[in-house]
Amino acid sequence: MKTILASQSIEVPTGVEVEVRARKITVKGPRGTLTRDFKHISCDMRVTGSKERKQYIRVDLWFASRKQLACVRTVCSHIENLFTGVTNGFMYKMRFVYSHFPINVTLNGRTVEIRNFLGEKRVRKVELLPGVEYVRSPTVKDQIELSGNDIALVSLSAAQIQSATNIRNKDLRKFLDGIYVSEKGAIKVEEE
Repeated sequence: MKTILASQSIEVPTGVEVEVRARKITVKGPRGTLTRDFKHISCDMRVTGSKERKQYIRVDLWFASRKQLACVRTVCSHIENLFTGVTNGFMYKMRFVYSHFPINVTLNGRTVEIRNFLGEKRVRKVELLPGVEYVRSPTVKDQIELSGNDIALVSLSAAQIQSATNIRNKDLRKFLDGIYVSEKGAIKVEEE
């Protein structure tokens, strides 16, 4: 059965400018500009409301099946992540887990180099994606922090670092060494 109209609205936060043109959304905020293309989803998007009062982005989907209806909420979640990215940003914290050989991680330009993993001589290299910042945590031992505006780029960089330390040809229940995401989310703003 098809639903005649499914629509959902998202409130645009203050201090954020939004432009929707042919299902391509550009969001400008205090931390920068992000764009996202939704041309693969056949839905209507428009900015409603006035700049003086509150603005909303409205996503409409006409005559949709059940699987197509899920796209409305997905698009809205992506747009909310764009808002969070240009206002606060995203941070992924990763911890080093090792039982015997200490993992050594350094930043060389835009490349993360992982040494001494399971005592191997091989240097694993992961290129950071554009817009992702790498910081070695000053307070916590064996922790790195990846931050940026685009959640897709930050999470993909974290996934690439984690998959660089995959263990092959050994029992995964016994060899738990690696670099794992311990915490993720929006960057918390300290209030004065």
